[in-house]
Amino acid sequence: MHIKTLLNYTTKFKGFVFEKINLEQSRNELVVWVVPRKNSKPICSCCELPGGVYDHLNERRFLLPPIWAIKVILAYRMRRVNCRHCDKVVVEQVPWAIGKSPVTKPFATFLAHWTRKISWQDAAKAFNISWDMVASSVIWAVEWGLAHRDLDNITAIGVDEIKYKKGPKYLTLVYQIDKNCRRLIWIGKEHKKKTLLAFFDFIGPHRCKKIEFVCSDMWKPYLSAIAERLNQAVHVLDRFHIVVNLNKAIEKIRRAEVAKLKSEGKPAYLKKSRWLLLKKKSNLRGKQRTRLRELLSMNLRVVKAYLFKEDFDHLWTYNHPNWAGRFIDQWTNDVMRHRSLPELKKFARTIRNHKELILNYFRAKKEFSSGIVEGFNNKAKLTIRRSYGFRSDKIRDTALYHTLGNLPLPLNTHRLS
Repeated sequence: MHIKTLLNYTTKFKGFVFEKINLEQSRNELVVWVVPRKNSKPICSCCELPGGVYDHLNERRFLLPPIWAIKVILAYRMRRVNCRHCDKVVVEQVPWAIGKSPVTKPFATFLAHWTRKISWQDAAKAFNISWDMVASSVIWAVEWGLAHRDLDNITAIGVDEIKYKKGPKYLTLVYQIDKNCRRLIWIGKEHKKKTLLAFFDFIGPHRCKKIEFVCSDMWKPYLSAIAERLNQAVHVLDRFHIVVNLNKAIEKIRRAEVAKLKSEGKPAYLKKSRWLLLKKKSNLRGKQRTRLRELLSMNLRVVKAYLFKEDFDHLWTYNHPNWAGRFIDQWTNDVMRHRSLPELKKFARTIRNHKELILNYFRAKKEFSSGIVEGFNNKAKLTIRRSYGFRSDKIRDTALYHTLGNLPLPLNTHRLS
C-alpha cells in the first residue's frame, strides 16, 4: 500500500491533493506536501465564499496524527484571496486548520481522544509537542462537542457543588443521570440560588418541563431554586446525604464524649473508635467486633447515638413511601425524648423538615440517587487534583467537560476501536 493511499484514507481534504512525500530519517518526520486541485478557487476566511488568487505566502507546516510513531507534517503554501464580497485581500480558509494553530483538525481530535485517558502534560510528552498545543486542541474539541451535543431528552438531573480552591470557592455542577445517559451538562460558579437559576435559563423552560426527577442535597439555595423552576419534578433527597449528616452528628457526640472523659480523668474508652462507630456492623471484622461489644456495654451518650444510627438504617429496607414515613415519625419521636442527645435531635428535626423530599426517594422506586452525582464529583476532583490546578477558569471548565461531559468528537479514522 502506498503512503498516499493511506493518507487519502485517513486525511482526505476536499479541493486538495497530496503532491509528494519525503521521509526525513534524521528527524523521524514524514513531510507531506499538499497542493490545490487544478482550477479550484480559494475560500475566503471571512465570508467563506470562493474568490480569486491574489498571491502565495511562504510555506506553512501543520501537524497530522503520527503514523507508526513517525511524526507526520503537512506542508502547504497558503494562498491569499482577493475577495470581491469583502472587498479586501485575506488568507484563504483551509479544511484542516484551526485558526493559526499548527495543529490540524484530525490531530486535534486524536489528541482529544487520548487526553480523556491520560493527562494533558503526558500527552504533550508522548507526542513531542507543547502543552499549549494540547490545550488548544482539547478546547477546540470541547467547543465542537458542546455545539453538537443533544440536550432535548433529559428527564433526570443531579445537582451538587464541589470546592475547587482554598477558601469559599465552589462550583455548581449539574449532571444528567438518566439510565441511558449519565454526563456533566453544566458548570456554574459559586453555589447560590442565582447560580442554579442560571442553569434553568440556559436549558430553557421547554426542557425544564421534561425533567421528571431531581437529586440534590439539603442546601437551601438549591431547594429554593428547584421548587421555583421544577415544581412538576420529583425532588429526591437520597440516602447518601442523609447518612452523611447522621454520621456527622454521631462524630460530634463522640468528640464531645472524648473531651468529657479526658477532663474527668477517666480512661480513653473512645480512643481510635471513630470508624468503629461509623461503619456498618456487618462490615466489622475480628477485633473490631470485640471492641464494639465492649463499648456497647458502657453507659455513654455515643453508645445511645450509635444504637439510634443502627436503627435508622432500617429505613432503607422499605419500598413503599407510607411505611417509610411511619418509620421516620416513630424514629424522630424516639430521638426527641432523649435530652442527652442534642446533636442527634438537631438531625431529627432536619429529617422532619425534609420528610416529603426524603420520601420521594421511595416514590422514585429508588432508581435515582445522588450516589451517581457523588461518583461524578470524585472524578471532577480527581481531574482538578491531577492537574495541580488550572491556569484559568476556561481551562478548568474545558477539562471537566472533556472528562465528564461525554461529548461527541469529530469523526476521525485515527481513533482506535
